[in-house]
Amino acid sequence: MADTPSHTPRGGPMAELRRIMARLRDPENGCPWDAEQTFASIAPYTIEEAYEVADAIAQGDLPALKDELGDLLLQVVFHARMAEEAGAFDFDAVAAAINAKMIRRHPHVFADNAVENATAQTRAWEDHKSEERHAKAKADGRTPSVLDGVALSLPALSRALKLQRRAARVGFDWPEAVQVLDKIEEEIGELRAEVDSGAGRGRLEDELGDILFAVANLARHFGIDPEAALRGTNEKFVRRFRAIEERFGGDPQALTKASLEELESAWQAAKAGET
Repeated sequence: MADTPSHTPRGGPMAELRRIMARLRDPENGCPWDAEQTFASIAPYTIEEAYEVADAIAQGDLPALKDELGDLLLQVVFHARMAEEAGAFDFDAVAAAINAKMIRRHPHVFADNAVENATAQTRAWEDHKSEERHAKAKADGRTPSVLDGVALSLPALSRALKLQRRAARVGFDWPEAVQVLDKIEEEIGELRAEVDSGAGRGRLEDELGDILFAVANLARHFGIDPEAALRGTNEKFVRRFRAIEERFGGDPQALTKASLEELESAWQAAKAGET
């Protein structure tokens, strides 16, 4: 059964949430913690809440998803309130901007344009975004780039994927996945050469970054999200390592005293137990 509010807030729940945030931000009668926050201090919480939404979806937990979406909505209201206090914009301006953007980017729904299927719509969507980025660059007095707008704050693998997709749209791409595999082997060879030469941390980091970038590119060619693939491997590692811990009775000291061969044997047993 859906949650039923104990009262009907004036203007509805969204209006009440905005009033709550205004009260929390009140410098005299609000919450000291909320009142002292800035865009920069809140940004990590915004990112964290987005990940928690994704986690609830991955778990198929709809009650948790409702809660996490509320937490994410609070972040939007929080940022909008701070902007309103600064005289920049308010929540209504945020909503109006996204309304206009969605209408603009869906001319096949809100105008007379037509698209054949979802794939065609995706291409049209990207074309609209590209036109908007181009116009913004011109307005800012910059040379437009197909890489404009790829957020620096994205997780590195996700950003690599987006950069590669943008470059591929103008033909800068390997035609076949096997060529990317060859590139990965080439990059591994370069890293090995740096290791053999006793290179410092900076050179090793640079070569390792090249390998990870090439691996993200391979994932793109396979139609795989590298972040999702790595998350899956992380969980697989957690599952198998916990099986090792159980094998040693949950005793960290026993793990520490075990030989690498014993640990590897327990790891292989954990793998075998999953099949």
